[in-house]
Amino acid sequence: MITIIEELDRSGARLATGLAALTDAEVRGPSALPGWSRGHVISHLSRSIDAYRWMLAVAHTGTEPGPRPGSAELAHATEAGAGRPAAELAAELREQLARLTADAAALPADRWEVLVSALAGWRHPAWYTLNRCWRELETHHVDLDLGYRPADWPAAYVAWALDDTATALAARAFPLARIEATDLDRSWNIAAVGPTATGPGHTLLGWLSGRATPDAAALGVDGAPLPAPPAWPLPAVTWS
Repeated sequence: MITIIEELDRSGARLATGLAALTDAEVRGPSALPGWSRGHVISHLSRSIDAYRWMLAVAHTGTEPGPRPGSAELAHATEAGAGRPAAELAAELREQLARLTADAAALPADRWEVLVSALAGWRHPAWYTLNRCWRELETHHVDLDLGYRPADWPAAYVAWALDDTATALAARAFPLARIEATDLDRSWNIAAVGPTATGPGHTLLGWLSGRATPDAAALGVDGAPLPAPPAWPLPAVTWS
């Protein structure tokens, strides 16, 4: 787990750098997510990390550490926190990330395979919690509209997220035959029919995650119509 913890540290450090210069006015400005300010995005990230820490605590002890906030409670907490000063929002997010990585470092090796439940009900091993957090940090960093773009995503993140997304798409018979990431020298078979999407990994992931809208030529699809990607991220399908 050391590698993914290090990736979380690096992702958090990049995000912290982006947040450091935000003014209170800018944090109340619109993000790239409809209806959400930048403050909403930052507040949401802190609440999400709360949820990830809750799952790691369940994996560690085998018991719930306390009542689990539901989706309505999390939405309310996100809304309530969105209007706070920029420095306060950034400081809370840094503290939450530090607590998460400390919790992860303290988790015994034999507890990483314990299945925990996402709020939506699907289950995954405790180690996947860190991958979910990594994905959320990288995705919402783009959503903050601070100049961080899919092209800035690290190659390790893009490769993992495409692996995860391709597996989920294949399980749902998404009408795309193949994905080919030219810069990563990687490809994924998705379905028996449909076009092949070819291009840099970050372009492919930006399209599949709804964070970019490249045209067919940019994805190298030779004029074939692109299917509309489903809501992202998709639940993992590897575990029951």
